[in-house]
Amino acid sequence: MEVYLQSRRQMGVWAATAVVTGEAISLGIFLTPAGMARSLGSPALLAGVWCGMALLTLAGALCFTELAVRNPHDGGEYIYLRRGFGRHVAFLYGWMAAVVMYPGVAAALTVGTVPCIQALVSIPSPAAKALPPLILITLGALNYFGTRLSSGVMTVLNWLKVPVLAALVGWAFLSGHATMANVMPLSERRPGSDPLLDAIAGAAISAFFCFGGWWEAGKIAGEVRNPSRNLAVAFSGGVLIVTTIYLLLSFAFVAVVPLKQIQSNTAFVALFGQALFGAVGGRVLAMCVVLCVFGGLMVLSMAVPRVTYALALGEAGGATETGWLAAFARLHPRFGTPANAVLLQTGMALLVLMLGAFDRILAFIIFSAVVFLALTAATLFRTITPVRRWWYPLAPTLFIAGSGLLAVMLLMHSAGAALLGVGIVLCGRPVRWLLTRRGEVSSSVAADSVSP
Repeated sequence: MEVYLQSRRQMGVWAATAVVTGEAISLGIFLTPAGMARSLGSPALLAGVWCGMALLTLAGALCFTELAVRNPHDGGEYIYLRRGFGRHVAFLYGWMAAVVMYPGVAAALTVGTVPCIQALVSIPSPAAKALPPLILITLGALNYFGTRLSSGVMTVLNWLKVPVLAALVGWAFLSGHATMANVMPLSERRPGSDPLLDAIAGAAISAFFCFGGWWEAGKIAGEVRNPSRNLAVAFSGGVLIVTTIYLLLSFAFVAVVPLKQIQSNTAFVALFGQALFGAVGGRVLAMCVVLCVFGGLMVLSMAVPRVTYALALGEAGGATETGWLAAFARLHPRFGTPANAVLLQTGMALLVLMLGAFDRILAFIIFSAVVFLALTAATLFRTITPVRRWWYPLAPTLFIAGSGLLAVMLLMHSAGAALLGVGIVLCGRPVRWLLTRRGEVSSSVAADSVSP
C-alpha cells in the first residue's frame, strides 16, 4: 500500500509557475542560440526549431499537468512511474535523478556561473574556487529551514528574470543596435551552415535541453495549494512564457550580431553585450546570467529532495519504519521540509563537485533522462481511470514520439556515452536490493527486540 504524508501546501500559482520557468530559463538561453543559429544558418529555421520544440514541450506539459493533478504529492516522475510501471522502474528513475543526474546538474551550474560572478565582483582565483561549494551549501540551508522561505526566494528570482530579459530585448531594438538587415533574408541559409538534416537534428537536441526543466513543478506538487488549478496554470502558462522569451531573445541576438560573425557561444555573448552596452556589456550580461542560473539552482534544490523523499517513503513503507531509506522519508517536525533528503542532495552535489565529474555524468545520463520522460508520459495509457481530455491521446503520442526521436539521435551521436549511462542507471537495481534488504533486516531486529 502506498503511503504519502501531507506536506504543508504553502505555494500558490505564482510560485508554481516560477518553478516551470526557473529551471528552463537558465544558462542555456545565453549559449544555445548562438550554436543553433550558426549551424542552421537561417533565422526562419531557427524560429521554426524553437516553435517545433515549443509544441513538443506544450504536449508534454499537458501530460504532466494531468499526472500532477491525479497525483498531487511530492515526487513527480517517481510517483507517476511507480503507479504506471511499478516499483523497479520508478526506483531506477529516482536513483538516476537524486543520486546521479541532478547533483551533476547543480555542480555544473555552480561552476559555470563563477566566471560571471567574477565579472561582476573582483574575486581572487583561490577564493573563487570556494564559490561553488558555498553556493550549494547556501541553497541547501534555504531549503532545509522551510518551504515558505525557499519558495519565496525562488519565486522572486525567477519572476525577476522575465522583466530583465524583456528589457534586454526591448533595449536591443529601441537603441537601434538591432536591425532587420541582419536577419534578412529570413529563409535563405548563410554560407558555411551545416548540412540541413544534421543542423536540424543538432538544433532540436539543443532546444530540447534549453527548454529542459519545465517538468520540475510535478516534483513539488505536494507543496502547491489547489493543485488541480494552480498546476494546470503553472505548466501551460510557464511553457508559453518560456517560449515567448526564447523566440524574442533569439531574434534579438541575431538582429544585433550578424550570423556571419558568430564564431563561438562565449564570443557571441561578448559581442552581443558589447554592441548593446559598450564597455560594460560584459558585466550586464554577466548579471543576467547569474540571475538566471541562481533561479534555476533554487528550483533544483527545492524539487530534487522531494523525489528522494517520495522514493524513500514508497520503498520504506512509511516514515515510521526503520532502515536506511526511512531516514529520508520524514519531514522535519518544525520546518515541514524533507530535511534529510535536502542534506543528501547537497552532499551528493558537493561530492560530484569535489570529484570534478559533473561534465561526464551529464554526458552519460542525458539519453536515459529522455527515455524516462517518454516513459512518464506513457503512464497516461496505463491509468485505471481513463483520461478524458480534448488533447488525449494526441499530446502523449506526440511527446513520446518526439522524445523517442531525440533519444535515437542521441544514441546515434554518442552511442558509447548513452550505453554507459544506461549501465549507471541499471546499477540502481543492486542498490535497491541492498537498501531494501538492509531495511528488512533492521525491521526484523526491531521486531525481535520487542517480542516477549
